[in-house]
This record gives sequence, structure tokens and C-alpha cells, in this order.
Amino acid sequence: MNSAQKSYVENVPETVTGKAAWYGQDMSNRSEWIHQLGSEDIKEIDLAIAAFHAGGLSMADISPETFPLPGLTRKLARILAEIIDGRGFVLLRGLPVERYGKGDSAIAYLGIGSHLGSFRSQNAKGHLLGHVRDMGADINQAKTRYYQTNRGLEYHTDSCDIVGLLCLQTSKSGGESRIASSVTIYNEMMQRRPDLAAVLFHAFPTDRRGEVPEGMKPWFEVPVFNWHAGHLTTIYSGQYIRSAQNNCPQARRLTQTEIEALEMLDNLTNDPAINLQMEFKVGDMQFLHNHQILHSRTDFEDWPEPERRRHLLRLWLSPKTARPLPECFAARYGSLEPGNRGGIVVKDTRLNFTLEDI
Repeated sequence: MNSAQKSYVENVPETVTGKAAWYGQDMSNRSEWIHQLGSEDIKEIDLAIAAFHAGGLSMADISPETFPLPGLTRKLARILAEIIDGRGFVLLRGLPVERYGKGDSAIAYLGIGSHLGSFRSQNAKGHLLGHVRDMGADINQAKTRYYQTNRGLEYHTDSCDIVGLLCLQTSKSGGESRIASSVTIYNEMMQRRPDLAAVLFHAFPTDRRGEVPEGMKPWFEVPVFNWHAGHLTTIYSGQYIRSAQNNCPQARRLTQTEIEALEMLDNLTNDPAINLQMEFKVGDMQFLHNHQILHSRTDFEDWPEPERRRHLLRLWLSPKTARPLPECFAARYGSLEPGNRGGIVVKDTRLNFTLEDI
């Protein structure tokens, strides 16, 4: 790198090591990232659900105190450490959603999630329990989010510390989850094209897709790669960076070198040696650390019967033990306080839980 290129990545190691720097081709042959709920875990969840109903509680009342899981709490603490300080992802398998039905499955999922972090709003409607399914939305509309369609998603991060998905129903075909380590991608870029890796430390204008907090612009600006407090922290949505170029005329125009850097990042995420693909089973819960994991999904074909259609529940979570974030994240995350940051809140947002994906 020349001196100008070096200035963008000053004090950043050429290679970031540790458990976060994994490759999909290796991880696909390992299983330590899959955790199975045991019979005693399920008994604890059953008891917590029964106590929830007996106490006349609402979803807004769910917390580690109102949804106690004495034995499972220790397992969840280890899982949280794996997410935040380890490889950045886990799959927790075996929630009996077919026995629970949608309502009790949501209660159980929220109860488990509450032991990992506080719930954050996932859209301008203030949904703390999100629904990921094909709603037939027109992706050409400015406010449409890609998860409301059956289209494949490009690799991206969500606007929270941890994103969780619970599978209630699978599609007829497709819809596989794909994830990649942004640490590995950074390492590969530094090895192959350090000049382009350096460019990703620029602040990129990113479209808010119509969900604009009061006093903010229709886009926010933040670097894709950030080195802060000894961590490489990534925030990225290529689709929304590109849509900002089309929908936000006052946003800064990207340079050709920046476009090339984004293209290289996207190409690396799609490298089968780098990414890991997993097919959800009913009852699977996936938890991802957005600061080091990029995630996507493939196109899917759904069942014609409404009751069989693909349906995932989603949580955005902020743990109190989360890593420090650089000041630039405030443009998207609002507060930078661990346990109280991230999510989408606009002027008329009212936080709520809903079992209907509206």
C-alpha cells in the first residue's frame, strides 16, 4: 500500500486472528456450532410457558425474571459468549414448535431471547417480534424490505448486535441460510487487494428505505469496516448502499474504486470456500453476531397452501455484554450503550409484539 492507502487502516492488523476468522468449507464439516435442546431444557421451557399463562402475562412482560430457565440459562450464557467472543453464530435446535403452535412458540422464543439481550424494534411499526415470510411486496417500492419477498437476499448485516431466527415453517424448496465471516473477508481482501480493503474504511451512504428517524436524513453514513477497541466491526448492506445512489440524490456519489471494493466484498461472500450454508429445520433457532457475520438466503418457492407457507420469527437483540461500538454507529444505532442500542425507531413508532405479520 502507498502512504495514502495506509492512512485509512492505521493501527489495523494486516490479519485478524481468532475464532471469528473461520471458513465455511471447514465449518461445514464441524458441528460444535449446533446445540441441541435436551429433554430437561424442554421441560424448563414448558414450565416457563405454563407460568406465563398462569400469571396472565403479556409478551411485553417477558424477561429473564418472568421466564426463568434455571438450567438452560447456563447453556445460553455459553452460547452468548460463542456469539459475541467466538465464531459469531450458533444454531439452537429442537424447539417443539409443532406441539406449541405459533403462540406458545413465540412466547418460548421471546423467553429464550430475553436471556441473550433486550428486544429492539425491527421496523418503523415498532415490531419487537418480526415475521419473515413472502408477503408479495413490490421490491421496487422504496419502503419494501427484501425479507418481505421470496427473493434471495444479498449478504448484509442487520441494525442490531444480534439477529435471531426461529423456523416455524419451511418452504417447498430453497430459502437456505448462508453466512460468512466478515473477518475472513477482510483478511482475504488484505491479502489480495489491500488497497480495496482500505477503501471499505470510508463512510458509505446507505438508504434507510423510508424508515427515517426524526431529524435524520433519508440515508446514514458509516464505514463498512471499522477497527475499534481491538475489534474489526462490520456494518454492511450493499443493496441499500446502491439504492441510496438511486433514491437519495443528495447522498455522496461513490467513486469507481469504492464500487470495485464493494464488488470484491460481494464476490468473496459468494465464494463456497468462505460461506457456510445451512438448511433450517422446523424448530431451529439461529443467532448471528451482526458485527462479524454477514448473512443472506437463497430464493425460495413456497407452498400453495397458506398454512404451509415459509414462516420465520425474528428477534433483534442487544446484550449488556456487547462489544464497544465506534461513534459513527450512532447514526444507525442511536444510543451506543450495550443492552440499549440498535433497532429502528421513527417519529410515530410504538413498540409492540404481534403474532400477525402485518
